[in-house]
Amino acid sequence: MLSVENLNQYYGGSHILRDIGFEAKQGEVTTLLGRNGVGKTTLLKCLMGLVPAKTGSIQFDGRDITAAPSYARVKAGIGYVPQGREIFPRLTVEENLRMGLATCPAGTPIPERIFEMFPVLKQMMKRRGGDLSGGQQQQLAIGRALAFGPKLLILDEPTEGIQPSIIKDIERAIRTLAAEGSMAILLVEQYYDFARSLADQYLLMERGVIIKHGAGADMETDGVRELLSV
Repeated sequence: MLSVENLNQYYGGSHILRDIGFEAKQGEVTTLLGRNGVGKTTLLKCLMGLVPAKTGSIQFDGRDITAAPSYARVKAGIGYVPQGREIFPRLTVEENLRMGLATCPAGTPIPERIFEMFPVLKQMMKRRGGDLSGGQQQQLAIGRALAFGPKLLILDEPTEGIQPSIIKDIERAIRTLAAEGSMAILLVEQYYDFARSLADQYLLMERGVIIKHGAGADMETDGVRELLSV
């Protein structure tokens, strides 16, 4: 579904992403791990067109999107849940979810599956996004990204600052989406146990380079936990 080759990006004279290459396959969770400041969020911004790639290529669903604007990438089928959620605090839950339908024909209903995964959102449809707890806002951000039925879902540290009970809800939702087999999921995460529980394959990033990759089932034997703590 997603194929990245030799991706490089700079901030001024700093080489942030160095020849990044990987694939995210349909029906699988690809987990990208790494400590703060190694370039994970910059990579996601490149994938979404928020930061231009200096060199390299990004292929999505069989087409080259390296130079495509952000809105075209969303329209092509990429859903993005940014770090920090970035919901619209003055809009209601319903209005936030409808923002996720911006690329759909007028009158497209909010998919019922969102409320099946996150029932609290249905209970709070008329409440403003800014009045929700951090965990509820994260559920809302994921629901918004899912509203139009993406082929690729990108999540940037969805467990950050979230209470354990909602982390479990998010884990169940991601597992369900992957099991359905209709989308690829790229999960950026620092919480090792959460990432390990979901990963079909993993990528470990250090100083803008993917230094290790493999099957999710091999993360323990590959010493990924120890490398994250170095």
